[in-house]
Amino acid sequence: MRPEQWIKNFFVFTALLFSKNLLNLSKDIDALVGFIIFCMITGCSYIINDLVDLEKDKLHPTKSQRPIASGRLNKTTAIKITTIICLVSLSFAFYINSFFGIIVLTYFLLNIGYSIYLKNIVIIDVVTIASGFVLRVLGGAVIISVTSSQWLVLCTILLSLFLGFSKRRHELILLEDNATGHRKVLEHYSPYFLDQMISVVTASTLICYALYTMSKDTIEKLGTSKLIYTIPFVLYGIFRYLYLVHQKEKGGSPTEVVFTDKPMIINISLWVIASVMFIYIVH
Repeated sequence: MRPEQWIKNFFVFTALLFSKNLLNLSKDIDALVGFIIFCMITGCSYIINDLVDLEKDKLHPTKSQRPIASGRLNKTTAIKITTIICLVSLSFAFYINSFFGIIVLTYFLLNIGYSIYLKNIVIIDVVTIASGFVLRVLGGAVIISVTSSQWLVLCTILLSLFLGFSKRRHELILLEDNATGHRKVLEHYSPYFLDQMISVVTASTLICYALYTMSKDTIEKLGTSKLIYTIPFVLYGIFRYLYLVHQKEKGGSPTEVVFTDKPMIINISLWVIASVMFIYIVH
């Protein structure tokens, strides 16, 4: 179920932070429940992906060590466990909030579609990944009964596209001639083509976040105009990630970068602290 990847589900807390509800205990609990449900559904999606790619993973140097591909986890057992966890999680999601349940179900079906077919369609493969992040944000807003900011949704789309295209570039450069054997869709990409798209979404992400911090709606809703001072952290974070992708040949796993790159860890921590301070303390 790859718990190390569950850090992506922290996007569920986006609405909690930017709706000034972080200090509301009941909404904190609701958001935490939503986070757990998304983690369970995400884990099920990973298991299904491993089942779909079983034969291909057996031939891969590292993926062959995964529980199902290596034979440590029986295929039938994996299917049974996945079915139980999936049904329980979806049932609970619909019980909490029918709209939240629809979002979680859509997220799950989108991931299944990605594993089976969508991951082989150029550009659509990365757009599908980005859609998953947007659904996390929307789910986090619905479960605490707030309206998600359109600016934050747009920033989420652009940031996830940036990470997705950067990951494809890393795979293409790292695997070279074996790239298409690892991921079929890579035959439709080239470093130049990916660099063009990364440039577009990089600039768009920065502009979108800057406009969000200066928006009249944002200032009125949050009661502060000081979010603009968090822009340097966003700038550095994106530039640092580009440095890791282009100069250090990293970026294949955004989760790994967040966990292992100290400057990135410090930068994200400072961004969170600054955001909380300007929204909740210093107006």
